[in-house]
Amino acid sequence: MINAMIFAAGLGTRLQHYTKNCPKALVSLNGKPLLEHCILKLKAFGVDRIVINVHHYADQIEAFLVSKDNFGMDIQISDERELLLDTGGAIKKAKSLFLPNAPILIYNVDILSSLNLKDLLVAHESKHALATLNLRDKNTNRHLCFNQEGLLCAWKNDATNEVKIVNESHLNSNAYSFSGIHIIDYKLLALIKEEGVFSIIDLYLRLAKDYPIAGYHDKSEIWMDLGKPEELLKAELLIKKLAKD
Repeated sequence: MINAMIFAAGLGTRLQHYTKNCPKALVSLNGKPLLEHCILKLKAFGVDRIVINVHHYADQIEAFLVSKDNFGMDIQISDERELLLDTGGAIKKAKSLFLPNAPILIYNVDILSSLNLKDLLVAHESKHALATLNLRDKNTNRHLCFNQEGLLCAWKNDATNEVKIVNESHLNSNAYSFSGIHIIDYKLLALIKEEGVFSIIDLYLRLAKDYPIAGYHDKSEIWMDLGKPEELLKAELLIKKLAKD
């Protein structure tokens, strides 16, 4: 058994041209909403339950799922209409909606990726990790650092020189960008002490002091953050090209 959670509650501020009257999750990519692309990828992977958090234009997301009969899947809604909880808070709020004792695959709705999700799951299980983060080569100012054993040991922001250190193994570590795809063990939910609005990355950095938070270096061909109009256009062109090929 495996759970999945799609982060679909964001305001989509970078896509304002598209999100004035609809949620980011329903912005179209090649004739299908971003949310549909995510759901179909998770369905093909074989997840047993999907939890979707909602906030911005939540009613539209719910109506879309009804119109599609939930794609024939077990889909639960985590309602954040009253307060957008960030990634960590969203997972904590959704705790009761997950199938018990099954891992949880987390997927940002605005990510397009050719990652084989089975490979990520195998890597997660092989390291007996509390969580496994899918990583790409550096393309932002903010990086997660993993030591020679492949475990989280620091976070840094090159633009501000801010650093959050887990342990001294960061001195001989490799820096990557986080892809927005990760897997957590169900028992991680019981270790969340944070309240209200908080980032999952801050939670990972705290837990990494005592538990293995692993990284999986993803070298698959496609990974795109579709949170900007120009990236959405590039993705459209890429999908059309791949369809022709």
